[in-house]
Amino acid sequence: MTGRLIAFEGVDGTGKTTQIALLRERLAASGQAPLVTREPTDGPHGRRLRELFHDRARVGGAAEELELFLADRRQHVAEVIAPALAQERIVLTDRYYFSTAAYQGAAGLDPAEVLAQNSFAPEPDLVLLLTLPLSEALIRIRARPGQPPNDFEQESQLRQVAALYESFTQTCIRRIDAHRPPAVVADDIWAHVRTILPAHGV
Repeated sequence: MTGRLIAFEGVDGTGKTTQIALLRERLAASGQAPLVTREPTDGPHGRRLRELFHDRARVGGAAEELELFLADRRQHVAEVIAPALAQERIVLTDRYYFSTAAYQGAAGLDPAEVLAQNSFAPEPDLVLLLTLPLSEALIRIRARPGQPPNDFEQESQLRQVAALYESFTQTCIRRIDAHRPPAVVADDIWAHVRTILPAHGV
């Protein structure tokens, strides 16, 4: 048996953080010990990216951002994801390389080329792409206390990102309607997760 890599994707405001927490609880209740992680990470490249998200004038452009994403992901894979998979753990990541392709694609880069540059990263066993009407996603984003939307969360940008997410057709992707109560969404997610975990007996 090998580990399993599950990536949560979608524009901001779709409830990824909530659903990761619910899935983590469900897996723990079934006797698993999932590793929860995120991208950008809290490493040096990830911290730099988070700074740039809130100050676009300080970055040299989408290409420079992509280099930071790639460096952050290489470290993430080497130090976190690959070791956990080798230990046969279930890894839940809040964003992965599909986010980079969607967001950097919306910033002008070729999404296919971005995905190609991420060939070093393990392919997820399952990508849970949470979808939501853009208007609702923006309401959720703007309701966050003390956190004004960054440039990646502006309406025109999110519309482009959502369109790119919709264009992805990889077989590992499952689209999840997040415009439902969290418990219903969680049940939908669980049904998909169970299909890739036969060896775990969950």
